[in-house]
Amino acid sequence: MTMRILVVDDDAPSVKMISFLLREEGYEVISTDNGAAALELIDREAPNLVILDVMMPHLDGFEVCRRIRQKQDVPIIFLSARGEIVDKVTGLELGADDYLAKPFEPAELLARVKAVTRRAEAMAGEDAQALLTVGDLTLDPLTNRAIFADGRTINLTPIEFRLLHCLMRNAGRILSHELLMTTVWGYDYEGYSNQIAVYIRRLRMKIEEDPDYPKLLTTARGLGYKFERL
Repeated sequence: MTMRILVVDDDAPSVKMISFLLREEGYEVISTDNGAAALELIDREAPNLVILDVMMPHLDGFEVCRRIRQKQDVPIIFLSARGEIVDKVTGLELGADDYLAKPFEPAELLARVKAVTRRAEAMAGEDAQALLTVGDLTLDPLTNRAIFADGRTINLTPIEFRLLHCLMRNAGRILSHELLMTTVWGYDYEGYSNQIAVYIRRLRMKIEEDPDYPKLLTTARGLGYKFERL
């Protein structure tokens, strides 16, 4: 099945260039120049991926992402001419899968898109659709939820789910930053230094009794992270 990608950017030349690159790779592309229309297209066209510019009038990319995440788990790649760390952190904390600063190399954008494609295919596999339980915590890939033995249910963004799934699948083992980036993001990408830490902090806020003193998601300083078997 052809992957359908929605490109949202108020810069017409940028939309034209990105659309051309994606169509050359065999993707189906739909596009719009504003956030309100993007939300309508997502409901109507059900894209497999959204490439979303941050700086748009009226409804910026961050707000569009926030509204998408209230009801859908479609992967999102942010594009922005602003490359500040604070903007990257904001985008990732809102639930985006990736953040790419303009200007970017075409090959770099295509690498991010292909990584999302590989992740989607991997998550469609039979093993990936099975419940995963470690201790009192169960992950349900059909709903992107973490379920505690006492009945508490936590909603996770797609990338939060993949990160927690990777750590739980390897419970008791320290996983390096490099391994997590390759496995969760799906390609060899160094990212900025705090990228994984942002998601670990988000997960701790959701699943730990005291995020400042985590018992489930622990840090092995200088080495990586580990999901503890309690």
